[in-house]
Amino acid sequence: MNRINQKLKEDKKILSIYFSAGYPNLNDTVQIIQDLEKSGVDMIEIGLPFSDPLADGPTIQESSTQALENGMTTKLLFKQLENIRQTLQIPLLIMGYFNPILQYGIENFCRKCQEIGIDGLIIPDLPVAIYAENYKETFEKHGLINVFLITPQTSDERIRYIDSVSNGFIYMVSSASVTGSSSEFGTIQTNYFKRISEMNLKNPQIVGFGINNKETFNQATEFAKGAIIGSAFIKNLTGNGVSSISKFVSEIL
Repeated sequence: MNRINQKLKEDKKILSIYFSAGYPNLNDTVQIIQDLEKSGVDMIEIGLPFSDPLADGPTIQESSTQALENGMTTKLLFKQLENIRQTLQIPLLIMGYFNPILQYGIENFCRKCQEIGIDGLIIPDLPVAIYAENYKETFEKHGLINVFLITPQTSDERIRYIDSVSNGFIYMVSSASVTGSSSEFGTIQTNYFKRISEMNLKNPQIVGFGINNKETFNQATEFAKGAIIGSAFIKNLTGNGVSSISKFVSEIL
């Protein structure tokens, strides 16, 4: 069974952390991943830096830009991660945009992910229908779960279609804005979380965008299986360095 599915079966709320590979420094990637697992994080989303990250707010955009300037590439990321499974047990996902994956070659990218021990992919600009028609078979052949995003504006019909195509979890975007733009959740978001939970989808939901502290983590997970923290974690790395990871996580859990 895929590590993502194993983790989702555990009787606990899931904390997933996102960061940009190659940030703050080019060779910090593996250290950050190892420290996150030691700190009690349940899943890690490794951001594949891209020059035009449409869904990302300024914090993630800046970290992605800096990572590219540091010299991060798809090939280098795979090189950095080639021995990661010797020391790591928790699920790993790569989150990135479709263009770099397409340039690398879909089959080659998926094969490399499988060799390294990547469990899933999150590709915000890959339409679900295109995935289902052209790429689902390749992803599944290499043991990869592909995670799709929904927003408060996504129709019930489309949500159910995404649920039918998915085999891991659904990334429930808390609002229609970019990452890192919210400081707390209001009634609109809470009602949205509740509405999705009452749809009784076959895939659990994990909330992303706007999770930045213990309070918002608890709000997001009242009706969902887990939550993802990205911008707040990157801000912490920027201000306090890699050595601060354990303290950051302990203040969430």
